[in-house]
Amino acid sequence: MGWLGKVIGGAIGFALGGPIGAVAGAVFGHHFDHDEHDMIDHESIALSNNEKAQMAFFVAVFSMLGKMAAADGNVCDKEIDTVDLFMKKDLQLNSESRNAAMSIFKAAAISQDSFESFATQFYMQFASQPRFVEILLDVLLRVSSADGRLSEEEEGLLLAAVRILHYRSEDYLKLKSKYFGQSDQYHAILGCDRQDSDEFVKKQYRKLVNEYHPDKIASKGLPEQFSKFAADKFMEIREAYEMVKKERGME
Repeated sequence: MGWLGKVIGGAIGFALGGPIGAVAGAVFGHHFDHDEHDMIDHESIALSNNEKAQMAFFVAVFSMLGKMAAADGNVCDKEIDTVDLFMKKDLQLNSESRNAAMSIFKAAAISQDSFESFATQFYMQFASQPRFVEILLDVLLRVSSADGRLSEEEEGLLLAAVRILHYRSEDYLKLKSKYFGQSDQYHAILGCDRQDSDEFVKKQYRKLVNEYHPDKIASKGLPEQFSKFAADKFMEIREAYEMVKKERGME
């Protein structure tokens, strides 16, 4: 049984706290106490540390998507459809996971907690996992780009996230260029520029394929619901490297 099955089944024995815990409590019908040592149900099946991280990641991502959608004052049907399509196409979530994700999205959209507060708690949880930070930003950009434009409100929240998550501005611009202004898309995927040396490109590639290997990244707390996204990103990195190699005439 994965973390979501345990949560839906009421098998909860830990405290989450913060805005992420508040949304999780509202969606799953549990009280996530702010005291880490206060067990809610001593008879329940406690989540492992890895499962706690998976839950925090899942709830944070869809909460932040909800706050972005509500940034202009209301969430429209088109925004809901965009998130639903992302869940079906990019994540290939089953109906149970989709229902949970959409409930989180809607609960966060009307939450009194700010987008920035969710980003802050995410950073506190995953500060030691910079690739999780990058995956979060990649998801936010991918969903935001679905209509072919980035609104002023969306850009403002993304820049706030970049600051809170301590993500380098230049890396954000490279990540953003995958979805907006893709003139040098393949170098951007590798986190490189055209003026970088072949050796740097090779080093960057080796680093990325190691850090983004689906098995390795799952072991660090990425939810199973994001396994396809991680696998696609891994393949994206490999394909980008092949294109850059061909363009540069590298061996």
